[in-house]
Amino acid sequence: MKLAKRATPAAIAVLRQATALRPKRKKASDGLLPSAAHVKQSPNSDHNTGYAVDLTHDPVNGINCVELFIKLQEDKRVKYLIFQGKIWSQKNGVYDYTGSNPHNKHLHISINNGHGNDTSEWFPWLGKPKTVDKIVSKVKRLPKKDTK
Repeated sequence: MKLAKRATPAAIAVLRQATALRPKRKKASDGLLPSAAHVKQSPNSDHNTGYAVDLTHDPVNGINCVELFIKLQEDKRVKYLIFQGKIWSQKNGVYDYTGSNPHNKHLHISINNGHGNDTSEWFPWLGKPKTVDKIVSKVKRLPKKDTK
C-alpha cells in the first residue's frame, strides 16, 4: 500500500466543516494522515491512503460523536465508523470493535473509494455556519515624500 502524502478533499472537509459549524470545538484528537507508529501498527488503515479522518468528540461545544455515529450511517460516502468500542459498516451493521484503540475521544470516519473528492455537507442537520463580523478596510494613501 502506497502512503498518501495528502488526505482526500472529503476527509479534509469533515474537519473544516465541523470547525466552521462549531468554531469553539476541541481538536485534540483530530487526525488525517497517520504517524509512522500508526502505519506500523495498522498497515491497512484508511488513514494511510488519505481516506479516513478522526473527529474529536466534544459534546460541550457541539460536536457530539454519539449523535454523529448514528447520523453518518446514512451518508453514502461512509465506508465505516468507529466510536466508543463500536464499529459500523453498511455490510455488517454495528458490532464490537476489537482494535487496540477503542476510539473514546474521537470518531473515526473511513470514506468509500470513489467519494474522496466529495466535499458536500457532512453535517446538514447541524445547520449552516454563522457569519462572523466582517472586517472592512480601506487603503489609505501615504503622503508623498518630499524629495528636496
